[in-house]
Amino acid sequence: MGSVSLSAGQRPDAHPDVLSPVFWRDGKVVLLDQRRLPDQEIWTAYDNWEDVARAISEMEVRGAPAIGCAAAFAAALAWRAQASATVLRAALRAIGATRPTAVNLGSALHRIANAVASERDPLAEANAIWAEDLAACRAIGAHGAALVPDDAVILTHCNAGALATAGYGTALGVVRAAVTAGKRVRVIADETRPFLQGARLTAWELSQEGIACEVIVDSAAAHFLSRGEIHLAVVGADRITRNGDVANKIGTAGVAAACQTFGVPFYVAAPRTTLDPAMESGARIPIEERATDEVAIVGRRVVPEGVKVRNPVFDVTPARLVAAIVTEDGIHRAPYAFSTARRNA
Repeated sequence: MGSVSLSAGQRPDAHPDVLSPVFWRDGKVVLLDQRRLPDQEIWTAYDNWEDVARAISEMEVRGAPAIGCAAAFAAALAWRAQASATVLRAALRAIGATRPTAVNLGSALHRIANAVASERDPLAEANAIWAEDLAACRAIGAHGAALVPDDAVILTHCNAGALATAGYGTALGVVRAAVTAGKRVRVIADETRPFLQGARLTAWELSQEGIACEVIVDSAAAHFLSRGEIHLAVVGADRITRNGDVANKIGTAGVAAACQTFGVPFYVAAPRTTLDPAMESGARIPIEERATDEVAIVGRRVVPEGVKVRNPVFDVTPARLVAAIVTEDGIHRAPYAFSTARRNA
């Protein structure tokens, strides 16, 4: 395993014109440690699947599409270490247990298992998953830009940018594509407690590209919506069920409800790999809960000792609050009926 801190001009990017937080290089999985941003830009190269699984579990890599890519590369590492179906099944179970809500993880592992069963190279399949996600993000951006008016102020929640995908991003892909189309946009990013993906990651991405961005506390979103200062909200997704219910970072449902209250469209941008047509509604989505300390300690302890903390990582936004879901196929509106199988699943 190797770890090195690099300046922005020395990034080991896999693609010349896009930031990618996860990719394969020289027999290793390269990850950008998103826990260190924005203070440090640390890239780590892993040569065994167990370390990649730990990196997924500990949120070194995060975002449903990026998790799927990392899981696929981890499975490829497991197969290269020992080309055994029994060993691979154990590795797939362990990798699959790291983050249960994001459907991309299971879908990617299923594709790797199918590749091995069909006597195809699992690394080639993992690289295909990565390339398809990057292409999907660009297509999502192109479709979603049509929903963005000129001079728009866009509300985001969590980080659904390049850092959450193979590159370019879903929600931030829409922002990037709108800017490329010549539209003037400004982003208001929810901080997204407790991991601060909006304050740390979305703001970092946008500042890198010179796209205007302001950060607000999560509880201020309704205030700005009520004053007419926000024209639309765009978020990503970790799982979208057949009826259009959306699992995304905790707090998303509140943003969607506030948008409906104040007449602001709430859009979801996600690749088809995030669709789960086998699940009828969001009521059955497994919701991951993480460690107490992520809430109780913010530099110092802010919750008294002995007081219980609940830390669900995701919530489910009902389809009725979603104005449109943007995938690489186009813009989908209610009534949602995602009944086709996930692409290449």
